[in-house]
Amino acid sequence: MSNTPETPKDVAAAPSDAEVTDSGLASKILQVGEGDQRPGPQDTVQVHYSGWMIDGKLFDSSVSRGETTSFPLNQVIPGWTEGLQLMTIGEKRRFWIPADLAYGEKPSRPGAPSGDLTFDVELFSIELAPEAPEVPSELKAPESAEKAESGLASQLLEEGEGGDKPGPSDIVAAHFTGWLEDGTLLESTVMNGKPAQFKLDQVTIKGWVEGLQLMTKGEKRRFWIPAALGFGENPPPGVPQGDLVFDFQLLDFKTIPKDPEPIPAPDDVSAAPSDSIATDSGLASKVLSKGSGSNHPSETDEVLVHYTGWTTDGKMFDSSVARGEPISFPLNGVIKGWTEGVQLMVEGEKRRFWIPGKLAYGETPTRPGTPSGQLVFDVELIKIGK
Repeated sequence: MSNTPETPKDVAAAPSDAEVTDSGLASKILQVGEGDQRPGPQDTVQVHYSGWMIDGKLFDSSVSRGETTSFPLNQVIPGWTEGLQLMTIGEKRRFWIPADLAYGEKPSRPGAPSGDLTFDVELFSIELAPEAPEVPSELKAPESAEKAESGLASQLLEEGEGGDKPGPSDIVAAHFTGWLEDGTLLESTVMNGKPAQFKLDQVTIKGWVEGLQLMTKGEKRRFWIPAALGFGENPPPGVPQGDLVFDFQLLDFKTIPKDPEPIPAPDDVSAAPSDSIATDSGLASKVLSKGSGSNHPSETDEVLVHYTGWTTDGKMFDSSVARGEPISFPLNGVIKGWTEGVQLMVEGEKRRFWIPGKLAYGETPTRPGTPSGQLVFDVELIKIGK
């Protein structure tokens, strides 16, 4: 017996008896649930779902795969984030999601469905998100804060062990919580229950790079990061704007060997080949080996990867493979080419990226030792999330 779900007769448009929210999301209950508990925007849900384009084409279905899926509601398309919060456990609901609440009319991610979409969703369970950390009482740097020439301000919250501090190319493990200047929670490894690990010279938030080098192991410190040291004065749409506040605890750091055994450059390192896929931004990539599943990370996800990077003359400048240790980081905290590119991948996939200078460190990086111009990376996505 086939597990392929039947295409709804009303797949093309919401019927007159559908509920419609102010955002334009339409839905209709197919099966009543139990109780009155509904998930919040940070909660993790377990669901079965099937999704169709309005021409009736099925593009994804956990039902067909015979396995439910789980995800935090703040890491999926807006139509899902809003819609699942309407549901109770055991409920089945059909959603008609307009393009601007899905992947858009012209999705940037290859393979993503375009336009309006229709989903049938059954909610099985809700895992409540940990309680959010308390918002700092001072969202602007107080007079007592230490201030650097760059504009970064910080204040010691808890003494560390003393001794050495990370260098600009070290790998650090840290817990952090970040807020926007209005107190909105941005991200928190504390809530997720697992610290982040990343290489300092691959972080695009300059305030992180500068600030963590002030800390010793075990230390807790609050940073007030001006926009110029955060996501920039004029970030692209969807990226947080303005000043940021971060609480950091430095758990550990590791200095990597300066000259690891180099990994030979690929034959096509000098330029993207004709069979690569290019996005509107100029990022080119090619799948080296396919992964499993259909879930792609979102811009705010943390990912665990192995990678090697070369300049176009074939010189290896960095490699987690050479160090023998994969690395994890939040996707919105690295170079733009990685933020965009890793979102194209699924777990287990290996992909080669040709990243133009404007999506990497620029043609004339200001940070000493940073590679310039176009870069080539081989990336293996090991895991999405914590």
